[in-house]
Amino acid sequence: MSRWSAGVIPYAEMGYWRPDYEPEPSDVLAAFRITPQPGVPPEEAGAAVAGESSTATWTVVWTDRLTAYEQYQGKCYRVEPVPGREGEFIAYIAYDLDLFEEGSIANLTSSIIGNVFGFKALKALRLEDMRIPPHYVKTFQGPAHGIVMEREYLGKFGRPLLGATVKPKLGLSARNYGRVVYEALRGGLDFTKDDENINSQPFMRWRDRFLYCMEGVTRAQAATGEVKGHYLNVTAATMEDMYERAEFARDLGSVIVMIDLTVGYTAIQSMAKWARRNGVLLHLHRAGHSTYTRQKTHGVSFRVIAKWMRLAGVDHVHAGTVVGKLEGDPHTVAGFYDTLRLDRIAADPVKGLFFDQEWASLPGTMPVASGGIHAGQMHQLLDHLGEDVILQFGGGTIGHPMGIAAGAAANRVALEAMIKARNEGRDFRAEGPDILRAAARHSRELDVALATWGDVTFDYESTDTPDVVPTPVSL
Repeated sequence: MSRWSAGVIPYAEMGYWRPDYEPEPSDVLAAFRITPQPGVPPEEAGAAVAGESSTATWTVVWTDRLTAYEQYQGKCYRVEPVPGREGEFIAYIAYDLDLFEEGSIANLTSSIIGNVFGFKALKALRLEDMRIPPHYVKTFQGPAHGIVMEREYLGKFGRPLLGATVKPKLGLSARNYGRVVYEALRGGLDFTKDDENINSQPFMRWRDRFLYCMEGVTRAQAATGEVKGHYLNVTAATMEDMYERAEFARDLGSVIVMIDLTVGYTAIQSMAKWARRNGVLLHLHRAGHSTYTRQKTHGVSFRVIAKWMRLAGVDHVHAGTVVGKLEGDPHTVAGFYDTLRLDRIAADPVKGLFFDQEWASLPGTMPVASGGIHAGQMHQLLDHLGEDVILQFGGGTIGHPMGIAAGAAANRVALEAMIKARNEGRDFRAEGPDILRAAARHSRELDVALATWGDVTFDYESTDTPDVVPTPVSL
């Protein structure tokens, strides 16, 4: 059948299935997990995704003759079955760079995930990974400051940074909220933070919270001689409100502000540009991400969200803990952290990374680990997550039996003991419990923390794991 015959022609026959295509270095590449409906060949399903995420509609249109249509077509160039998961396939699709507006996450996402997820020919669809070519990377600002500049701003080197989310999340008065900030920071933390759902509610309006929090930050800095910060959440109903809150935080001397992922891609990029202009770090809470990142067969993998957020320009983003209360397979989380921190990343199926990624010197985004972690896990956290990370112990600070400052002190002692052991060349992962017990002999705060939470862990099977099947080896 001719490409230009009238009527409905399969997507594969319209040129969206191109097994002979060799991707160009400037192409944007995507790996989709596709689950076709019964009777739909995987190649046709992959071609349909390529078509509907680029130029196609359900029938032939004559206006294709008015364009260089072959250039603008998405091209499904490979389809592979997923090991051990019957009926699922990975479709690799290449998109010409000219399909995307420069420096726009909104346009990139509208193109790649805008329409195809409701396509009837597919039972399920998941965007697993993307390769963002340097040609496109260079059109984005990237993180407002990045990991290196953040450490220079703060004067903190050689160890993870420590934080805590104020608890309870909701209900405290502004004055009592500020008391939590002061106690945690003077006890040894680098940061405290608002949580995703504290904005400007009747029990505590945003301006009052900002004033009392910054009083706590200032007093803690004076008491400790260290730079401290509190993530003031400027998330609001409109950009005008967000800018007003961010400017007030800046005027009070805050080194950092916070936004939620739910504000949307355009608002995130706008705040990233504001943060760079004003010399303020930008923290992003990934609020809502699990609604589309957690399930294995449908949605968008967080490794893709991590790439989009690095492009968008946030300095921090929550990225998993492995040992905490939230979803996080060790290999998958390692892939997230590599994506956020490294300049060059090689494809690695064990970590769920489908493509090589070259960031072309775009600054790194600092991953944040939070959710159900405590001082007794310090050796595991350092082993899994490395040094360039912010470890946030919310309940693991504020729930300490001796009080908030004691909880902060326990975390700081545990961290510095583990870093010292690492720097001495010890096997800190294997010796971790012994290292902590030895440090606890000189720290009542750590001793109580270990007695309170020492055996607490969250061992549940992860839903989002890499698709790797061991290859038998003949000996």
